[in-house]
Amino acid sequence: MIIKEKVIKYGHNVDTDVIIPARYLNTTDEKELASHCFEDLDQAFAEKLKKAKIVVAGTNFGCGSSREHAPLAIKASGVRLVVASSFARIFFRNAINIGLPLVQSSEASQETEEGDVLEVDLSGGSIKNVTRDKVYSISPLPDFIQGVIQSGGYIPYIKGQMKK
Repeated sequence: MIIKEKVIKYGHNVDTDVIIPARYLNTTDEKELASHCFEDLDQAFAEKLKKAKIVVAGTNFGCGSSREHAPLAIKASGVRLVVASSFARIFFRNAINIGLPLVQSSEASQETEEGDVLEVDLSGGSIKNVTRDKVYSISPLPDFIQGVIQSGGYIPYIKGQMKK
């Protein structure tokens, strides 16, 4: 599975309250959540998303509350992948459960700038910064996790497995 897109870049400790502010937690409507994704962190996010579909951030991405709304808002907004130096554990699991791929790479996080083009091979275990002609090794996502992502989340994955 290869994802090639431009980057939107953020810093360290991007918490769930700036991913989707608490005032919008009264809904699980994906389109509504997406319309408010990152609005307290970056008013230009929706505009940037027209040209870029990979979010790159520093350490501790997704810290804060354990709400599933945060990765859901990111995925529903059209982001195809998040690359960070590290992720909050519960955010990581929630993202995988809903089919949002995440990749951990300190090097790629530090050396990638907004607007760069990344080509990420989730199966092969590499991130290529096409703009800067650099390649970073990552742990390939296990087949099971890739299956969950390709199915659109854990529930559709299990339903598909049950049909087999």
